[in-house]
Amino acid sequence: MKEKIFNRLLWGLLAATLLIVLGVSARNWFRPKVEPLPMLATVPEFSFTESSGEPFGLQQLRGYIWLADFIFTNCAGTCPIMTTQMTELQSAFAEEKLEVRLVSFTVDPERDTPEVLSRFAEGYGAARDRWFFITGPGEQMQNLAKEGFMLAAATGGADVKEAIIHSNRFVLVDREGRIRKYYDGTETGIAKQIIQDIKVLIAEEPS
Repeated sequence: MKEKIFNRLLWGLLAATLLIVLGVSARNWFRPKVEPLPMLATVPEFSFTESSGEPFGLQQLRGYIWLADFIFTNCAGTCPIMTTQMTELQSAFAEEKLEVRLVSFTVDPERDTPEVLSRFAEGYGAARDRWFFITGPGEQMQNLAKEGFMLAAATGGADVKEAIIHSNRFVLVDREGRIRKYYDGTETGIAKQIIQDIKVLIAEEPS
């Protein structure tokens, strides 16, 4: 009698285990496959100055996923829109508990000194350990934008509101310093897509 009860329990346990295995397999089988983001380019080494006055470069971003843009503080065109978007992204990343860094490079370093950038950052509520504002020699900054990030950057724009030509794109960079995606930094509601893509980058990392 005891042997029969034991056998029934054993078969019941085996059947339950089989159902669990089949259930997991079915979920994995029908789960939509997430396509990895393409590797578009690698950001070259750089070292400039952060709004704190401290040196800042690619070395300080190693091991972090980060989002970059190119702006200037006197811009009355797209920059306020882009920087407001970055502020919203900063809050969204915090809510999602994503350890992502934000990096804003100035394309007007002659006027955008560390002190100016520091006041600018404060005005937008930048978390100083997560959102960095970078300045440096003008030619080097333009070269980084054009050759490193493959973005437009030049002085002498025709629009008085945008006297310096620069891209309105956000650039998503992975932990290895590789560019994975571009976004229109003036597009409303872009945070959802960026967060989704960041989660794709996290998912592709070895556990």
